[in-house]
Amino acid sequence: MEQQPVTMSEVARVAGVSVTTVSYVLSGKRPVAPATREAVEAAIAQLGFRLNTVAQSLRTGRSGTAALIIPDIANPFYAELARGLQDTLRQERLHVVICNTNAERAEELSYLDEVVNRRFDGVVITPQWLVPDDLAPLRAAGIPVVVSVDGEPDDLDLDLVRADSREAIDRAVAHLVQRGHRRLGMVAGPPGTPNGDPRLTLFRAAARRHGLELPDDLVVRGKHTRETGAVGLRRLMAHPHPPTAVACVNDRSAIGVLEAAEEMGLKIPSDLAVIGHDDIEVASLVRPRLSTIRYPAHEVGSACGRLLLERLDGRVSPVRVALRTEFVLRESA
Repeated sequence: MEQQPVTMSEVARVAGVSVTTVSYVLSGKRPVAPATREAVEAAIAQLGFRLNTVAQSLRTGRSGTAALIIPDIANPFYAELARGLQDTLRQERLHVVICNTNAERAEELSYLDEVVNRRFDGVVITPQWLVPDDLAPLRAAGIPVVVSVDGEPDDLDLDLVRADSREAIDRAVAHLVQRGHRRLGMVAGPPGTPNGDPRLTLFRAAARRHGLELPDDLVVRGKHTRETGAVGLRRLMAHPHPPTAVACVNDRSAIGVLEAAEEMGLKIPSDLAVIGHDDIEVASLVRPRLSTIRYPAHEVGSACGRLLLERLDGRVSPVRVALRTEFVLRESA
């Protein structure tokens, strides 16, 4: 005869507590006295109790899962962001499902459909091609959304975590000017994205403030990859008046620039200064070590997780969190 699963009521009987107390111990939603918790945990171990998550989700209307939709899981920045999000949500027994879009609009839309169809409890997204109307089905389904972006879009009335990079980028450009640079190039993100390219906008504004040029013909566009950085540098250096310094949309493209510079026989930073963005772990390991704008990925993920939990607890009004970045000077500039 098949053994019947142990119920929460049986755990409560053996532990000498109420079913509600057992529930509090399992969910962590309410404080429980240490002695009571120990009694419940001992009963769970004795009986071999396992929480039926399927039944729980049917009862509560919660799936116990949140989606993280990101453009490139191979980018260490997003891996660290995912860890920050998971560390925060796991405290409330929420699991994170990572959805990698390869920075393609069709993939972004496909994952949004899955979030609705599978009734995820919430979604954190770093969009590349989405527009506000694309998120309407999630709103209709009552699924909370937290957006992580660089800029501060005016038409987005959702919870938002963004980079506050103006001061850090200004310091980076000021350093280049102090070192005698007068022509700045940039390996930027792909063209045509709905929110533009906030990092390009900030570098261009800083260049203007410091009397440095960043003309359109010294900006190359592409995905945030090493390959884009390498190809981009070759294009920039083929210009009749090539730059003496190159800013990059992220550290991966900056590392591609460093690799291409070595192949071309350029010395860093005497022939060419290079600045990245994000400060992924490898930025301090490559040679020459990469100067960059530090954006704390783990903190980004944690902030997104906190906003999502607040929404699930009933907060209605949207909140915007701006995380400061920092210019980190190393050997490449």
